[in-house]
Amino acid sequence: MAKSNIVQFPEPQKKTGSLRYRTRYQSVSSSSGSTPSPKQDFTSSLESKVSPTSADTNTANNTQSHNLKHNQFNGVLATIQTQAKLYYSLTKPKVVMLMLLTALVGMCLSVEGKLALQPLVMGLWGIGLMAGAAAAFNHLIDRKIDAIMARTQKRPLPSGQLKSWKVSVFATSIGLLGFVSLYFCVNGLTAWLTFASLVGYALIYTLYLKRATPQNIVIAGIAGAMPPLLGWTAMTGEMHAHAWLLVMIIFIWTPPHFWALAIHRKDEYAKADIPMLPVTHGVAFTKTTVLLYTILLAIVCFLPVLVGMSGLIYALASTVLSGGFIYKAVQLKYVSTSRSAMETFKFSIYHLMGLFVALLVDHYIFIA
Repeated sequence: MAKSNIVQFPEPQKKTGSLRYRTRYQSVSSSSGSTPSPKQDFTSSLESKVSPTSADTNTANNTQSHNLKHNQFNGVLATIQTQAKLYYSLTKPKVVMLMLLTALVGMCLSVEGKLALQPLVMGLWGIGLMAGAAAAFNHLIDRKIDAIMARTQKRPLPSGQLKSWKVSVFATSIGLLGFVSLYFCVNGLTAWLTFASLVGYALIYTLYLKRATPQNIVIAGIAGAMPPLLGWTAMTGEMHAHAWLLVMIIFIWTPPHFWALAIHRKDEYAKADIPMLPVTHGVAFTKTTVLLYTILLAIVCFLPVLVGMSGLIYALASTVLSGGFIYKAVQLKYVSTSRSAMETFKFSIYHLMGLFVALLVDHYIFIA
């Protein structure tokens, strides 16, 4: 039989690449449980990047806790600062500073040469504390009057920022501290004289005289005039005549100083039922009295020169300052404006400061 001429072609070989890919893909899919889409892969990758770790969460919590503690600390600090300012204002710091200046001059004039450090520092410290205590007691006793007068309505007690018992504890504490400092670190005489001044101002004047007589300032003026004597006794332990002369200057200075303010605040004093001189005797009478007191004050201010206590520098300063005070009093009396009373009041403060600074300068230049 003849052989067939049919040509047999070899079977084409199957590609194994796709099979291998399928096998690999299937094995990955089977291991994950499902076949992820490209979108799922992108979302998973993004979530892994943005999801906070436990460390990030702890850091955020710590930051919030730190900020909370910082804010609480600032709040406590602000409260302490506010309270400290209120208590500081009770001491009438500007008035106390002027008193300490006159006490310092008393110290310096009491000795020649250098001052002993302990009575200098502790004397000013104790006098300042007791003066501040007297002022705080004045706030406490006058709180109802202060609530009526516009000038004083914003003080800590009438405004309700401080309780009465707190002011009482504060005043007693700093007063006691001042007395102990003077008694044990300076001398007993200075301590008791300062205590007497505190009682004279805080109790006798504020509690009684202020409400009893238009001469309240004149009678109680001795209490506020004591600092030069206190400074003198702090250094020497004795009450010298020259120290009393400095007291006399402040004693005569006090009525025209306060009456000028009383003229300006006449209606408020009348509303509070305080018998200040302008309320009881009229503004015209008070202006005349202020003028007469400034003339008397000029004579008293020149006494340190006449007794040899001071020299040319103080003599010139006293003449100029007293002349200025008299000039302001004349303006107040004869050419008064709505600002004249307060201008006279303010000038009286510069007058006293200038006098005692001049005493100090004259003393040390004369020694040199």
